[in-house]
Amino acid sequence: MSGLSIGQVAERTGLSVHTLRFYEREGLLAQPVQRGTTGRRVYGEGDVDWLGVCIRLRASGMPLTDIRRYTELVRAGRGNEAERLEVLREHQERVLTRMRELDGCLKLITNKVAVYEGRLGLRDDTPECTP
Repeated sequence: MSGLSIGQVAERTGLSVHTLRFYEREGLLAQPVQRGTTGRRVYGEGDVDWLGVCIRLRASGMPLTDIRRYTELVRAGRGNEAERLEVLREHQERVLTRMRELDGCLKLITNKVAVYEGRLGLRDDTPECTP
């Protein structure tokens, strides 16, 4: 059986072998991982693509329970698109809220940087701000 070893998938995705095994145990893969004649895991391109989705969802702060739920819906096939949409919309709102929070944080940090650059003579237009 041709395909990718767990080490190759780890290299391509940036996930550790341990994390790949964890994702498999947690039911986060859209399809069961195939096994070669020696019993070793054999991944396909679809697995790598799906892991890319999981990586992005996780990086955006989606809890593993929500990723698992979304995966279960995908695995179940057509007919549950409304439920998939609900999972994604809820997460989308959390991401947008977090982005607004981070934007406020960035504005504060940018202001602080400008103040300290001004105090160090690195800029002329120093805003006033407290330490």
